[in-house]
Amino acid sequence: MYTPPAARAEQPATDKRNRRAEATIEAILAATEAIVLREGSDRISVLDVCALAQVSRGTFYRYFSSQDELLDAFARHKRSSFQKAMADAVGPHVEPDARFHALVRYLDNYAAHGQARLLLRAAPEYTLRLFGRLFHESLVRIEELMRAVFDSWDQRLGIRTDRELICELLIRCVLSELVVPNKQPEDGIRRIVAFLYSLVECEARATLKK
Repeated sequence: MYTPPAARAEQPATDKRNRRAEATIEAILAATEAIVLREGSDRISVLDVCALAQVSRGTFYRYFSSQDELLDAFARHKRSSFQKAMADAVGPHVEPDARFHALVRYLDNYAAHGQARLLLRAAPEYTLRLFGRLFHESLVRIEELMRAVFDSWDQRLGIRTDRELICELLIRCVLSELVVPNKQPEDGIRRIVAFLYSLVECEARATLKK
């Protein structure tokens, strides 16, 4: 399709503006995280965010209408980052068991080493609300990512696995680990995998007895 010369000239300028806007938003969100971790969500101020992000108040209000909108955007950003990182961790693996183990490794690492625990300590009420949204979104996303895994389990065991229950168990394990850390977090992967496989095997045996 023919593109007029004027339109071709405008495209690089538009791309440059978009990249600049994305970089500015990222800087504001990074500053927000640093301040929330240091002082909690209740004491955050637009002036402090602007100073740390090195942007003017006018620039800030170009993207966020208020402090509350900023905190909502920051929560969405954290949830989106979690979902993307989870998909990236699972994506390279095609073989079902390897795919499942990659998911559990990511979840275990997130619970043990991610910043969610630090956020929870610094801003408990705010972070618990974030966890509530993360829980429901993750149920859908994990089921999508693990569809091939569940299909293989169904075929292997001759049953229909309870996919929603397994997804819920996984994300609840992560959230409970964040709230009440395991004394031996390095055992998390082995224990979660062993427990889930034991559930699947028990369901298979119960089905065969009917």
